[in-house]
Amino acid sequence: MSNPHKGRTGLDRILHAAGYSWAGLRAAYLGESAFRQEIWLTIVATPLAFWLGRDWVQVALLLGSLVLVLIVELLNSAVEAAIDRVSFELHELSKRAKDIASAAVLLALLLCGGIWVAAVWQHLAPLVRAQV
Repeated sequence: MSNPHKGRTGLDRILHAAGYSWAGLRAAYLGESAFRQEIWLTIVATPLAFWLGRDWVQVALLLGSLVLVLIVELLNSAVEAAIDRVSFELHELSKRAKDIASAAVLLALLLCGGIWVAAVWQHLAPLVRAQV
């Protein structure tokens, strides 16, 4: 069995894949309020990452944690869309899949928050100690 939609190769495949990726980002931004909020959080927090980070590793951790949240949110939205396409009927397996995807977003947000709190603490702790 071969997929008739998988016939592209080379640069043609890359260009079409990029178009599909852009369409996915656009659909998520327009259709998912959580993704919109996380995009704007990322836009606002990106300059702060360069201010907070003491070296390129810290900046990469701060920015990477934000991108991880976006990635997991996209996967969560994809799971929800696939389940909703099959049926809006309440079903235990559909609920479990959506809950698990939502839990993945929660863990990504907690990790991101922990990294950012640690960076802020490391940045501000010397100032607090100097005041005391």
